[in-house]
Amino acid sequence: MAGHAVALGARTALVVVDVQQAFDDPWWGERDNPACDDRVAALVRAFHAAGRPVVHVQHSSADPSSPLHPSQPGHRLKPYLEEREPALTVTKSVNSSFHGTPDLEAWLRADGVSDLVVCGITTNHCCETTARVGGNLGFTVWFALDATHTFDRATPDGEVMTAAELARATATNLHGEFATVVSTADLLAAL
Repeated sequence: MAGHAVALGARTALVVVDVQQAFDDPWWGERDNPACDDRVAALVRAFHAAGRPVVHVQHSSADPSSPLHPSQPGHRLKPYLEEREPALTVTKSVNSSFHGTPDLEAWLRADGVSDLVVCGITTNHCCETTARVGGNLGFTVWFALDATHTFDRATPDGEVMTAAELARATATNLHGEFATVVSTADLLAAL
């Protein structure tokens, strides 16, 4: 992952996926990448400083008992995202940030965005899905793997895949097919 040459397009947007307070709850289980929030925050600061658009994506579950339901305190974005106003906030109830309101693709195209940097939570769900759809729509997608995190998950046969294994699988699934997997340091150097 480290050491990839990153050449960001003239109009590159940072898409910050589901960085919400609910994911700090131990209810989700064991997680990987304790440095994720620091790296997301560094990307957000750097994109704002460079005058590049930052998009916040917020998952709004339709299930009132979900910690991501709008009535729950965990629905809120993490405080460091509230320090600066994003160029756009997308609300969604599915995995893809491109299937929310307002229409992310339409907004990106109207703003002349060609490249996306995807970061956030969780690596193998909403971040991976957003990267896949973005790649399929023709955007150049940079996936900041070390600025994402996920949780251990049971397999269909009852085994457990660790969060680190799931992140590695996501990187393998995306790289060279839907996105280029890069590090936060490489992205910051490219800005």
